[in-house]
Parts: sequence; C-alpha cells; structure tokens
Amino acid sequence: MEIEIIAKALKELGHPTRLAIFKRLVKSGHQGIAVGDVQEELKIPGSTLSHHLSSLVSAGLINQRREGRTLFCVAEYDKLAAVIAFFQDECCSDE
Repeated sequence: MEIEIIAKALKELGHPTRLAIFKRLVKSGHQGIAVGDVQEELKIPGSTLSHHLSSLVSAGLINQRREGRTLFCVAEYDKLAAVIAFFQDECCSDE
C-alpha cells in the first residue's frame, strides 16, 4: 500500500476523538453501529461527530450505510489490517 495512504489513515487516527470513535466502531464488528449510539456512548455533539466521521470516511477507515432513517458506521477491517501490516512487514528487516 502506498505510503501516502497509510500516512492519511494514521493522521486521521492521530486525533484522540477520531481514535475513540474508530475504536468503538472496531468493537461493533461487521454489522456496525448506529451513529446515534456512538454519539450517546462517547458523549460527542452531533456536529462534532459528523465532522470526525467524515474524516474517517475520507481516509477509507470506515464506511456508512443507511437503513431507513438510521445511519450505521462500519470499520473497514481490510484497511486496518493494511495499516498494521505496513509496520509488521518491515519489522526487523535490517537485522
């Protein structure tokens, strides 16, 4: 994976609120979690949450789906695995 893509993902996860949101989405599994539930659990104002979710979507770390009036967010586990692999693949290669 290109270093710019990894850098963008790490940049977005470098913000404490976005990291907390992403951690909660990872915990929810492949079915995801309703945005309202994230807002309630993390006690984040709606506009602030929307801003942070937009950043995570733009980095490819999450996707969203609508079911009726409810918006669900789901972590992109393949992207998470790629970010982790970026470091693991280079581990100790100079030894």
